[in-house]
Amino acid sequence: MEQTMRWYGPNDPVSLMDIRQAGASGIVTALHQIPNGDIWSREAIAERKHMIETAGLNWSVVESVPVHEKIKTRTGNYQQLIENYKTTLENLAAEGIFTICYNFMPILDWIRTDLEYKLPNGAKALYFEMKALAAFDCFILKRENAEASYPDEILEKALLHYKSMTPEDIALLKRTILDNLPGAEVGYTLEEFQEVLNTYNNIDRKKLEEHLMLFLNEIIPTAERLGVFMAIHPDDPPFSILGLPRIMSSAKDIARILTDNNSPNNGITFCTGSLGVRADNDLVDIVEKFGDHIHFIHLRSTLRDMEGNFYEANHLEGDVPMYEVIKKLMTLQKKRNKVIPMRPDHGHQILTDLNTKTNPGYSAIGRLKGLAELRGVMYSLQNQH
Repeated sequence: MEQTMRWYGPNDPVSLMDIRQAGASGIVTALHQIPNGDIWSREAIAERKHMIETAGLNWSVVESVPVHEKIKTRTGNYQQLIENYKTTLENLAAEGIFTICYNFMPILDWIRTDLEYKLPNGAKALYFEMKALAAFDCFILKRENAEASYPDEILEKALLHYKSMTPEDIALLKRTILDNLPGAEVGYTLEEFQEVLNTYNNIDRKKLEEHLMLFLNEIIPTAERLGVFMAIHPDDPPFSILGLPRIMSSAKDIARILTDNNSPNNGITFCTGSLGVRADNDLVDIVEKFGDHIHFIHLRSTLRDMEGNFYEANHLEGDVPMYEVIKKLMTLQKKRNKVIPMRPDHGHQILTDLNTKTNPGYSAIGRLKGLAELRGVMYSLQNQH
C-alpha cells in the first residue's frame, strides 16, 4: 500500500517535512480555505500540488471535496452546486489527482465528545461517550423529542452528567461537537446548528439514500470520463446521531451504494476505525466482498463497549483485527495489480505531542508511531515465505 498521511495545508502544525521524515511518501489533503460548494480552480490546485512536490512528496488523495448541505437536502441551488463539484473534479484530474474521498454525513462530519481523553499511560486519545452526547442533545441543544433517541439508562446517566457540568464544561462540549474538528469546513453556534438541523425535518434514512444515489447518478459519469475514483467515507460514528440519518455505516449500506451506482469508479474509503465501531461489521469480509471498489484506506482501531462508547486505541490493538485486515488488503492489491493509498488515522497525543498545538487526532508523533506499527505488519507479510 502507498503510505500517506493527512495534511491540513500550510497552517497545519505538522509540516510536510515532518510527514516525510515519518516515512510517508504521499499526502492526503484538501483546499480547506475554499468555501463548501465553490469551484476549486486549477490554479489553486496546482499551487498546492507544487508545494507538496517541492517537499519531495506526492499528492495522492483529496480528502475531501465536501458535498454541500444543499446537495444532501436537494434544496436551493443544489443543481449548480453539483455542476461546481463536477468542475472541481475536472480541475483535479487535469492536475493528475484522481482519487477523491468524500462523505455524505448530514451537517456534521466525524463526532467526538472528548478530544483529550487521558489513557492510563498518560497519552491522550479521541473519545466518544454516549451519555455526553445525550447530555448535549437533550439538555444543551434541547432538540425536540431528543429523549426518544436514547435508552432510559443512558438518559439517566446523561442527566447526572449534565448536572455535574460547569459552564466551562458545557462550552467545551459544544465546541467539541459543533466546531472543533479538523477538516470541518463549517462550524456552528448552537442557534445556527438548530436552524440547519431543521432542514432535515422531512429527510429520513430512505430519502437521504435516494439523495446520495441521485448525486452519484450525476457525478459518476463525470468520474468515469476523467478516470477519477470516488471513495465515500463511512459514517463516524456509524449510527444515527442527533436524530440525523446516517446511510454509510454497514456492509449492507456499502452493497446498496455500489449497486445503485454500479461502476468501477464508484467506491469506498475503507476506514477500519469507523466501520469497526460496529460489532456487526466483519472487516475482513468487507474487503473480500467489496475489495474491487476500495480506492483508499484508513487504518486505525477503536475500542468499544456495550453502551456505544469508544475511544481510539493503538493501531494494532482495540477491536479491529488489524493483522488479518492488512493481510487481506495486501492480497487484494496483488489481485488487482494496483497500489492502494492508505494512511494511519487518528493517532494519540504522546511524548512532545502533549505539549504541542495539534489538530485533534492528527498529532505528529502519535501518527508516526501508528505508521511505524502498520509498516512493520506490512513488511512482515511481504517477507513471509
